[in-house]
Amino acid sequence: MPEEKKPKYYITTAIAYASGKPHIGNTYEIVLADAIARFRRAEGYDVFFQTGTDEHGQKIELKAQEAGMDPQTYVDKTSAEIKRIWDLMNTSYDKFMRTTEPYHEKQVQKIFRKLYDQGDIYKGSYEGWYCTPCESFWTESQLVDGKCPDCGRPVTRASEEAYFFKMSKYAPKLIDYINTHPDFIQPESRKNEMMNNFLLPGLQDLCVSRTSFKWGIPVDFDDKHVVYVWLDALTNYITGIGYDADGNSSDLYKKYWPADLHLIGKDIIRFHTIYWPIFLMALGEPLPKQVFGHPWLLQGDGKMSKSRGNVIYADDLAEFFGVDAVRYFCLHEMPFENDGVISWELFVSRLNSDLANTLGNLVKRTISMTNKYFDGILHKTGAWEAVDDDLKAAVLQTPKNTVAKMKTLHAADALTEIFNLFKRCNKYIDETAPWVLARDPEKQDRLAQVLYNLSESIAIGAELLEPFMPGTGEKILEQLNVQKRGFGHMDEFALIPDGTKVTEDPEVLFARQDLKEVMERVEKLHSRYAAPAEKKVTPGRIHAQQETEKETKEAEALTHKPEITIDDFDKIEFRVGEIIACEEVKKSKKLLCNTVKIGNETRQILSGIKSCYKPEDMVGRKVMVVANLKSAKLAGMLSEGMILCAEDGNGTLSLMTPDKDMPSGSEIC
Repeated sequence: MPEEKKPKYYITTAIAYASGKPHIGNTYEIVLADAIARFRRAEGYDVFFQTGTDEHGQKIELKAQEAGMDPQTYVDKTSAEIKRIWDLMNTSYDKFMRTTEPYHEKQVQKIFRKLYDQGDIYKGSYEGWYCTPCESFWTESQLVDGKCPDCGRPVTRASEEAYFFKMSKYAPKLIDYINTHPDFIQPESRKNEMMNNFLLPGLQDLCVSRTSFKWGIPVDFDDKHVVYVWLDALTNYITGIGYDADGNSSDLYKKYWPADLHLIGKDIIRFHTIYWPIFLMALGEPLPKQVFGHPWLLQGDGKMSKSRGNVIYADDLAEFFGVDAVRYFCLHEMPFENDGVISWELFVSRLNSDLANTLGNLVKRTISMTNKYFDGILHKTGAWEAVDDDLKAAVLQTPKNTVAKMKTLHAADALTEIFNLFKRCNKYIDETAPWVLARDPEKQDRLAQVLYNLSESIAIGAELLEPFMPGTGEKILEQLNVQKRGFGHMDEFALIPDGTKVTEDPEVLFARQDLKEVMERVEKLHSRYAAPAEKKVTPGRIHAQQETEKETKEAEALTHKPEITIDDFDKIEFRVGEIIACEEVKKSKKLLCNTVKIGNETRQILSGIKSCYKPEDMVGRKVMVVANLKSAKLAGMLSEGMILCAEDGNGTLSLMTPDKDMPSGSEIC
């Protein structure tokens, strides 16, 4: 689409407070904003995406003193760390805004003076309760059990000279605006909260300057005062794109303002839907089209706390599981309106089931079968059956559903739609059984069409997935060797050119994780992050110690079979096998029936592992196989080998798998 004809879309996050390293709950917002920005670009919008850091205030002044730094050095360091995390998460912002930028500071001074000169700001004195972490004043009636109603922390009595903004002057106009623009505040519950708890009872005038600390933008006509955080921070959304209070705003500002979406946490919804719109009304500027107050991502076993050593950081998660796995979890696990939950255990579960099995195994199986049966060449043969119509209908409906969900910012639901497409592809494999078709020379055209249909479906899903998981979507398209078709061609099927050659060596997109191993690494992280006083044996560690002692006792009690010679060992043929299909043996409580690819052979091997593995857990795994074991009948079915497992004293089984991705058929020696 030509640049000049693209509709504009300006999206912002709240600017992160530069007081320290952001945890995963803070990082969620930038990932969500990036997914929205990327999706809008894919739809054909001219997107400008702004994020950044809020760098003034008493809390930062105190933090800098504690660190033995001047405030500017401190925020240079913390802002760089926040930017590092945002970049690590592969976010595509166009502007990283800092409120210590000279242009911003100068414009805030001009805005303050303009509002003062027109009578919206006046000088007075303030006496009330002050919360330093929130940088908010409260009246006695607003406190909850004598503490800050926003964060629950203690407040202190404060009295000082200050400038105030006449909020009540604009309140009726804002109430009317909200009533006539039903989408302005989303979700609906946030709008009701703002109207019923703040606007309708009546607004108090707002303190917009401070004299009790110095780390802020000076009021240029009264240097005892610094501009209070909200008038400073909120205006970044316009100064970042070139707003000028004297009327000489940049072309960028004229192009992109008003913002299409302010994406913020629900805890600062009041400042963005009451204070910010009123400031804009006073400046004579249009209001943003929508403010979305997203919920929080909470730690599964309680609030994240550095003192408890249970804070989860995005860079740790990315080191463990990869960036796109972190993006997937954040986006998929956060409901539209209610808080989401994160834990290491839940993360591993989602990775193994959704990413490694549903998606990763699907892509690898499809490409591997294309290589095995057709030397990697995709063919449109026209050997079409009714089941193909069902697949095609489901695949072509997915883009429509996904776009509809993203239009209302239901990102988790949009992602679910895409993964439903991948699940439908897995079901299609079960329905068509390509390995069975491969045995019949007369079914080669049918087999080729099945693999083509799978590749086409996966390609559409990968392109839809790219805004949410950009690295993964790109890798899938590269492995299929297909170009993006664009959202405008998502209603067409079979666009992959006939004769396209897929990659010969498909990459494992997501490796399955062993929860016990992950939790051992997490213990080390918790030890590193916990305060010194907290570095003690926790119940989790006691359990780990007990398990270690138990394993030691078990090791001491081991008994051995009679010795064998190298000649005896040499009689056994160990091979790497790839499980391409698995199902339960209905007549058995213990057995699973595995279809195992061993080099150019396919075997049926029954294994007594049903207590520890589900059929869907098995597909795509590389396992250790005894390939020359005499065939035997188990539960009336033929078993042509043995899959090897380790077993502990409690009967828990663990498959023996290569630690590198070895080709099936590789000899184990």
